[in-house]
Amino acid sequence: MGNNASPAAHHILVCIKQVPETTDVKINPETNTLVREGVQSIINPFDMYAIEEAVRLKEQHGGVTSVLTMGPPQAESALREAIAMGIDEAVLVSDRAFAGSDTLATSYTLARAIRKCGPFSLILCGKQASDGDTAQVGPGISTHLEIPQVTYVKKIESFGDGVARVQRMTEEGFEVLETPLPCLLTVVKEINEPRLPSLKGKMRAKSAKIRLFTAQNLDCEEARLGLKGSPTQVIKIFSPERRKGGEVLHGDKEEVTDKLVAFLKEVLV
Repeated sequence: MGNNASPAAHHILVCIKQVPETTDVKINPETNTLVREGVQSIINPFDMYAIEEAVRLKEQHGGVTSVLTMGPPQAESALREAIAMGIDEAVLVSDRAFAGSDTLATSYTLARAIRKCGPFSLILCGKQASDGDTAQVGPGISTHLEIPQVTYVKKIESFGDGVARVQRMTEEGFEVLETPLPCLLTVVKEINEPRLPSLKGKMRAKSAKIRLFTAQNLDCEEARLGLKGSPTQVIKIFSPERRKGGEVLHGDKEEVTDKLVAFLKEVLV
């Protein structure tokens, strides 16, 4: 991986996930996992910003970019879309042994795949996946790799000379942090505007060779994979019933305020 770069060049890795395009997902009642067969899938929206940032960093600083995803064979389409956007190389991490992985097993498996990809300067992830919303996989990867991490990055101010300087979004604004390389960053949508794939990129993506990593390729510990390696188990998944009722208060500000105060007193006192 990264043979196009000189020994001193940066290698930027992006971890992405293919997620259902619809919120109307089906659940396997036996395993309580998502049924992905027959469901239209897309790249996790937050990961699109990570892809774009990797391409921009390469344009500014040189080097090579790689994209990885863990999932079923159909996830190859997500990798080709990333290549069409400007990513150089792609890896599909796929094996039945990975099925049912929670965030711990997923981050362990991806970390093994990243190590197999060779030396790297930076790992980029979206802040979270739209189908899980845990925001745990990126930090989990950094923990397994024993590298620094910064989450909720809204801007990379500088990158190079062994250090990255970034702006991390907070509830009050943002903070500026410096971290040694290699490191892992999870990015938010404020960081950039993802580009559309070019015609040249689409043509290259069609013929691009996708590397396949399996459990055997990665020399993983079987007990740490899939459902076996997942300490968190989903007991039940369901869509909550829609709330009924409610009352709309009408009138000017003073009238609405008086009505609201009276209602709260009645409920709370």
